[in-house]
Amino acid sequence: MQANTIVSACGKLPGTTSVVVAENAREVLNARYLQKDEHGTARESPEEMFRRVARAIAGVDAAYEGLHASREAEEEFYRTMTRLEFLPNSPTLMNAGRALGQLSACFALPIEDSLESIFEMVKNTALIHKSGGGTGFSFSRIRPKGTGVRSTQGVSSGPVSFMRVFDAATDAVKQGGVRRGANMAVLRIDHPDILEFVRAKSSGIDLRNFNVSVAVDNVFLRALAEGAEYTTVDPFTGKPSVPYNAAEVFRIICESAWECGDPGLLFLDRINSDNPTPDLGQFETTNPCGELPLLPYESCNLGSINLSKMTRRAGEACSVDYDLLAGTVRIAVHFLDNVIDANRYPLQQIAAITQGNRKIGLGVMGWADMLIKLGIPYDSQPALALAEDVMSFIHRAAREVSFDLARRRGPYPNFQASREACRSGWPLQRNATVTTVAPTGTLSIIAGCSSGIEPLFALSYVRRHVLDGKELPEEIYSGLMEELSEKGLQKPSIQDEIRKSGSIKGIREIPEDVRRIYRTALEIAPEWHVRLQAAFQKHSDNGVSKTVNLPFEATPDDVASAYRLAGELGCKGITVYRDRCRSSQVLNIGCIACA
Repeated sequence: MQANTIVSACGKLPGTTSVVVAENAREVLNARYLQKDEHGTARESPEEMFRRVARAIAGVDAAYEGLHASREAEEEFYRTMTRLEFLPNSPTLMNAGRALGQLSACFALPIEDSLESIFEMVKNTALIHKSGGGTGFSFSRIRPKGTGVRSTQGVSSGPVSFMRVFDAATDAVKQGGVRRGANMAVLRIDHPDILEFVRAKSSGIDLRNFNVSVAVDNVFLRALAEGAEYTTVDPFTGKPSVPYNAAEVFRIICESAWECGDPGLLFLDRINSDNPTPDLGQFETTNPCGELPLLPYESCNLGSINLSKMTRRAGEACSVDYDLLAGTVRIAVHFLDNVIDANRYPLQQIAAITQGNRKIGLGVMGWADMLIKLGIPYDSQPALALAEDVMSFIHRAAREVSFDLARRRGPYPNFQASREACRSGWPLQRNATVTTVAPTGTLSIIAGCSSGIEPLFALSYVRRHVLDGKELPEEIYSGLMEELSEKGLQKPSIQDEIRKSGSIKGIREIPEDVRRIYRTALEIAPEWHVRLQAAFQKHSDNGVSKTVNLPFEATPDDVASAYRLAGELGCKGITVYRDRCRSSQVLNIGCIACA
């Protein structure tokens, strides 16, 4: 939990449960989630927001199982959200029960090699961003820069030029939005313009509304391992184009990622090996944070279980509460499946494939908090073992709920064309996918827990609001303060050092075992970031959002090592971020934010 915990000032309503939220959570709720009047003043409390969402999503049950079931579901959904045990993605909290009604976080839009397709997708992107969703694109079908355009006798300006068009549109739309528009741009490694794409964000000022990732395939990875060349392909003609040395291209990718955090890598063949419906198409892109491969026009609804709530204590011993976790998974999968029916989709093509596959993405947040409660260091073998235990448990439980929903409500319409339908004895499923791990940026603030499966960024830091640049109140990790108080170490001098450095690693008054448990993101070797991501990936249908944090002093070789390890361990993608490689970042240790 965060510091300065208080009860919502809006008070308790009849028939509701008070929500305990931190000061920063109230700031975020007021800025983004609560309904407002014409003067911009919140006209609902957090409790009323959760009641609005629970009622809207539970209403779906009435059509399947009657009004009584709907009322029971509403109370379950409301209870698990107000206890901050589970939260759905931001658009659901913002829009459920309101006129807009768009509830999905992630969309993939196809871009073909024509101006008509490109600018139709610019319009669709604007509509999606206005509703609070993020978009992913593959620009791999656009012909290379400088190639001929027969209809105009001109030449193509290439994929990167059109990325700038989408970036400008996102800038325009976000001025009136409650959530910053986010995009993912993907380009295949065998596109002739790959080097321009790789360097597209190196200036630090271009394409600021985009994350970019290179889609690498096994052909490239073999060439890289052998120190050989590979051939790019003109996507318009299908003919071989410029040959590149794989090692040289990989070096440029790593240097750019070291310089500005982009591009990440997507392991395209690994991703498509888990495609549940390959007859409907191949994955070419993901959502903006890279954890969710999506087919053209597909959207997905995400939600996260707060693992910091999934523990129980008996005396001095703390353990995972698997009974509570199982019950929370049951409620969460039911909730997310209902979202698919309650949703109001911005395009008919999106509605058709989303309802056809009924994909959901149940993940986790509060992982670092759980480890601290259990006394397990983040960078340790016990942490990797627990990651596999917890995520495999969630995945099995989610599949069981999906089977039960399929038995009662019917499988997803495309099930008979899926890989699962071809397997002997494979049970019906309501949802083509059930698990993923999202980054949970603002959700973790509301829930008062650590973000996704990330380690603690720092023990004291300032968070910059991504819409207006406003700095939220300083956050000090309350669990550490409680532990230091128990040990008689909550001294002003120690607190001042924590505020200054965001860490306790150099404070010798604090016992070594405590310092070991409270290691922060930049104190953890990149290898452990990657291994932890891979542990969760083993039991996730989709991908896993994870940032491999690197210290400012890291080198491009460190990036290369992380990228290679991610491929070896079966990750579907990887993103690195070297501290202070950009002029502005969302999380800042106190002394940096004040500079």
